[in-house]
Order: sequence, then C-alpha cells, then structure tokens
Amino acid sequence: MPESHWQKSSYSGATNECVEVRTVSGAVELRESDEGHLTLRTTPIALASLLHGIKAGEFDHHA
Repeated sequence: MPESHWQKSSYSGATNECVEVRTVSGAVELRESDEGHLTLRTTPIALASLLHGIKAGEFDHHA
C-alpha cells in the first residue's frame, strides 16, 4: 500500500470537523481534522471489521 495524503469524507463539506484517513506503510491512520496531532493507527482488516460492525448496528447501544 503506497503512502497517501490525508483524505476526508465528502460528507464533511467545507468544514474542518471530520475524520480523515490515509495509508502509511501498510497501515491505516485516522485523525480528527481539528486535532491533527492525535493519530490512530490500525490495520486495514481491523478498520474493515470496525466499519462492518458500525454498519451492522453493533455499537448502537453506546449512542
């Protein structure tokens, strides 16, 4: 996986209040755009599992 630049969701529009993502050395990094100094690094498989769980409603009871 080649290193990429930070990308934000098209749903965030022109605001800086969004989650950004990029790939670095085979890992996936996530950050909140207004807290750019804090970065979460994970594997593509772990991120895919998290997104699948979110879409399936596994975390709805935390809302």
